[in-house]
Amino acid sequence: MARKITVGMAEYRVSNDPEDILCILGLGSCIGVCLYDPMRRIGGMVHVLLPEHIPGQSNPFKFADTAVPALLAEVEKAGASRRNILAKISGGAKMFSGADTLFDIGKRNADAVREALKTLGIPLKGEDVGGSRGRSIFFYVEDGRLEVKVLGRDVIVI
Repeated sequence: MARKITVGMAEYRVSNDPEDILCILGLGSCIGVCLYDPMRRIGGMVHVLLPEHIPGQSNPFKFADTAVPALLAEVEKAGASRRNILAKISGGAKMFSGADTLFDIGKRNADAVREALKTLGIPLKGEDVGGSRGRSIFFYVEDGRLEVKVLGRDVIVI
């Protein structure tokens, strides 16, 4: 029987149980980053809030630039092999109107996650980011698929 494990803000979860579904409910400008080793069926998800680390903050899972390498370390600790790991991301909506890009945290989060993945050499295999609506995401450890649910839109699978 499938077990849904909710990942809260600035939290992460890693699993090697194919019955587990890692999920984030109500992503807005935040990004859900999923790392997956399809050979060993080990997956991890982190709920990133902001693009760059703020000095004095101790939780590395809150910021894209520190959360992606921290999640990578956790999935490797669980037995994943870096050469097999791929990434999928979702979220990054523009939740506040206006032309100022400073306040488009969603875009800045998505850009920061992509840059962190590139720096680590982790291929980004799929993404559903942007727009102006929140999402809920469900990451299946069994096969690495990521289901994205957005109000008023059909479910997509990446």
